[in-house]
Amino acid sequence: MEGHATDPLDDVDRRIIAELTRDGRMSVSVVAETVHISRAHAYARISKLTSSGVLTKFTALVDPVKAGLKSSAYVTLKVSQHAWRELREELRAIPEVEHIALVGGDFDVILLVRAADNQGLRRVVFDQLQSMAGVLDTQTFLIFEDVDNR
Repeated sequence: MEGHATDPLDDVDRRIIAELTRDGRMSVSVVAETVHISRAHAYARISKLTSSGVLTKFTALVDPVKAGLKSSAYVTLKVSQHAWRELREELRAIPEVEHIALVGGDFDVILLVRAADNQGLRRVVFDQLQSMAGVLDTQTFLIFEDVDNR
């Protein structure tokens, strides 16, 4: 029952995804019970969703402040036209960069950066991001409060 990324998701798939998004540690048995399908069927569906790339990983959601990351910001980058491929790998290597998105609009890239304190955040923005070849401009938006919508 190997799926493809282009296979349409049905209501059962969407309910499985919703349950695993709510609690990634949920056992297959509990998923099956919650979605009202057999354990074997749930296992097969989860395997299909994983092999097709719909489910990419199971992870824990961490409260950044309680984990010691007290300074967070969204940082936008304007980059030179052909710099994205190299920059993407450099950005991925910075531990404080939690999320990277190539976007359209007034800037090219937006990052979610989390650091232990303002000095750590400053080091990432000024010493690392602004010194990268291909970065033309940065703008930093401090996060005062995180609201998780999951």
